[in-house]
Amino acid sequence: MDLSTPALLLNPSTSTKSTSSLYSSSVSSIEVHPLVLLSVLDHHTRRQEGAGRVIGTLLGRRNTNSDGKLNVEVTNCFAVPHAEHGDEVAIGKDFNRQMLALHNRANRNEVVVGWYATALPPGSEGKDGGSSNSNEEETEGEYKCIADTSSLIHEFYAGECGGPSSGGGDGDPIHLVLDTSLKYDTIAIKAYRSTPIAIKGEPFANMFHEIRVRIKSAESERICVDKMIKGLSGGGKQVDHAEALLHHEDVLGNKEPGKEDAMGLQMSMEKLLQLLESASTYVDQIVDGTVKIPTDDRVGRKLYDAISSVPRIRNEIFDGMFHDSLQDLLMVSYLSNLTKTQLVIAEKLNETLTLA
Repeated sequence: MDLSTPALLLNPSTSTKSTSSLYSSSVSSIEVHPLVLLSVLDHHTRRQEGAGRVIGTLLGRRNTNSDGKLNVEVTNCFAVPHAEHGDEVAIGKDFNRQMLALHNRANRNEVVVGWYATALPPGSEGKDGGSSNSNEEETEGEYKCIADTSSLIHEFYAGECGGPSSGGGDGDPIHLVLDTSLKYDTIAIKAYRSTPIAIKGEPFANMFHEIRVRIKSAESERICVDKMIKGLSGGGKQVDHAEALLHHEDVLGNKEPGKEDAMGLQMSMEKLLQLLESASTYVDQIVDGTVKIPTDDRVGRKLYDAISSVPRIRNEIFDGMFHDSLQDLLMVSYLSNLTKTQLVIAEKLNETLTLA
């Protein structure tokens, strides 16, 4: 392994005991929200022509587990302009500080936890930070997760994590890398932490150690991701039926907005019915003693809590409430369409008067 380069890569499978002891008090795992991944991919798609990779700032929270290990939850991010030429890196520091100030206005709980980058394409060594050496053999034409300039960028974010923007953090940033090569029809996600290497008290290089990454979705994010997956896969006959309804237009040539909402409600109700049937089948098997899996008291408590959270309402009262809400919704939809019609008529009249 050539130690002349400023960035080194260490894999967990080949780390020695003496090296692993350095990370006992560092970050043990990372949880990344889907919003972060989509933002990074959008940044990569909109990159400038000829750019090797893109970088940005990661925002989130640092939490300590019950076993005393540090866990980082990445909830948001934003792009940062930069330029790499050989061993030199230029980062938009002022832009980074302005974006941090804007994000702090919206959410003060999010602090700087590290930075992201996309993998370095092959052939970009001369203009985008050089190649990276690791203890794994790298084949020619392979995208590289760690570049020589990664150490310089990591040092910059070490100062950001230890500054006021991080809420007085420990100055230990994480590095998130997305491999956009799609070599195996997938997007690889890797995370690293860096440890400086010193010889006789003098800083010599940085050692990047890969750590475990897990995708964590909030309820709203999970719903959006499920919707995106169904849209990509086609969703079968239900989606075709929904598209047929969405293409139904009114007299003004506008698509009826209620059709899309109705189909979304129908799909949600069908999914809810499937979940209820699955839970009912599970409970019946537990009662009959025919279930083949071990029983779990926690599942029973969660089912009890779910049932208890549903208010007991007589059928006739529920029907009345539902129809009243439906009438209100139809009235709002009618008024909205009436307003659109008036605006279109007014626009046509103005065009006629202008031409006259």
